[in-house]
Parts: sequence; C-alpha cells; structure tokens
Amino acid sequence: MNETLADYAARHGLRQSAARPPLRKYLQSVWARRNFIWAFASAKNISMYSDSRLGQVWQLLTPLLNAAVYYLIFGLLLGTDRGIPGFVPFLVTGVFLFGFTQRSVTSGAKSVGDNLSLIRALHFPRATLPLAIAVVELQQLLMALVVLFAIIFAFGEAPTFQMLLFVPVMMLQLMFNVGISMVMARLGAFNRDITQLLPFVMRTWLYTSGVIFSLPALIKQTKLADYPILSELMQLNPAYVFIELSRYVLLSRYRDHVTNDLHLNEAGQLWLAAIVWAVVMLVGGFMYFYRAEERYGRG
Repeated sequence: MNETLADYAARHGLRQSAARPPLRKYLQSVWARRNFIWAFASAKNISMYSDSRLGQVWQLLTPLLNAAVYYLIFGLLLGTDRGIPGFVPFLVTGVFLFGFTQRSVTSGAKSVGDNLSLIRALHFPRATLPLAIAVVELQQLLMALVVLFAIIFAFGEAPTFQMLLFVPVMMLQLMFNVGISMVMARLGAFNRDITQLLPFVMRTWLYTSGVIFSLPALIKQTKLADYPILSELMQLNPAYVFIELSRYVLLSRYRDHVTNDLHLNEAGQLWLAAIVWAVVMLVGGFMYFYRAEERYGRG
C-alpha cells in the first residue's frame, strides 16, 4: 500500500494538532485564555523572587538602585544634570519607564524557549506566552509607580489633572511592549544566541533614548544640530517618545523648561508618535508571531 501519511490523515479526518488556525479563531482563543495569562503572569512574578529574603521588595529596589548609580555617575560626577530642573525625578522617570520596555524585550526573547515543555505538552495559542511576559512587567511597573510618584512629589511636584494623562501614556507603552515582546519571542525561539546580544543592544538603546540626559538639550548643544535628519530620527526613537511624553505630563518644571528654552516639538507630535508606535508594533508584532505559530516547539 503506497498511501502517504497526508492521504491517510485526510481519509480519517485527522488534522495537525499544532496547525495555525485562522486569525479570527486564533484571536478568540487568546481572549478565552485571558484568565490563564493573568494567573500565569502572577505566578511567574511571585516565583521570580522566591529565593531571596526580600522577595517582591526587589521589584522596587532594582530600579531605585539603577537610578542611584546613574545619578552618582552622570549627575554628580559628570554633571549631566546641568540645566535640567528637578533632575532626580527626571532621571527616575526615565530609568523606571525604560526598564519597563527593556524587561519586556529581554524576557520576551526567552518566553518561548523557556517554556518548551509546556508548548510540547499542551495545545494552546503560543501568543499567550509573550502576552504573559508583558503582564508580568506591567505588574512590576505598577508596584514601582508607587515609588516613582513618591519621589516626584517629594521633590516638589504638586498633583495636577495633567498627571492623569500618564494613564493613556502607559497604555500606549504597554501596547508597544506587547508587540515588541512578540517580535523578540519569535526571534528568540529560533535563534537562542540573540539573548547573548540583547544586553549590548539594550545598553546602546538606553544611551540613545534620553534616559539619563535631555535629548533636546544634547541636540542643541552638540554637533547633532548640524544633522537635522539624524536628530529627528533620534526623537522618533520609541523609547524616547514614551519617556519624554511621561516626563511631559508628570513633571511641570521640566515641561516648562523644554517648551520655553529648548523649543521641543509640540506635545501633539509626541502623542502622535506614541500612538503610531503602539499600534504599528502591536499589530505588526502579533502578526509576525502568529505566522510562525505551528513552528514553535519543534525540533
């Protein structure tokens, strides 16, 4: 009998267990597992610090210690804070929000590879894994925001209605993080070496995103002003867009400073760039991950 496996499967109505379903059905399947995504993320978040004495406190200490190191080096030793009012809130905002995206990238790259046993044992939409990673980072950020706002208020910022705009900024950054996490999840699933390169990539991204200095001031005071196209591209950097927009809505003294002295582009342009980055990365990242659905866990 020369019947092929494909013909045998067709004759008996058998289907590939990990076959990629139609997009609409796939989205419905992901939505149906929203409780699993949240529970999986919460369990991962708790287990992340289970071996340390301070446990979940490290979610607050890690960004604070990073901010302290950057302030010591760039604020006190190198004088990067010159001309920036309220440098500490400025710096802490940048460190906390860049860390939100940085962890989504690095954890997303390992989300498939670190869960191969789960993928091979159960049939479920693989997109739930990078989605769960994004939720883990959101949960960590929500705890860190308590410290962020405490620092902002301690250094003289008064609560204003403008600060409510921080909520949509965070939602846009979360959309971006979900998309880029899915891109990295697919790349990391088929090339584990990428996780070795990410620390260097993320460090470069940090230094070009205005986390520890004012990018508009840098452009104005250096030869970057002679290269308008490069300057524009740097200000379209998504990490910079979300950080700068957050500072714009949270820090009134910095907002007045960049508006009056540095002639920063209007806030509307920051909002437009944030919306475009969020939508393009979310849709593009999801589709990029979805197209390789049936290949995850093989080999």
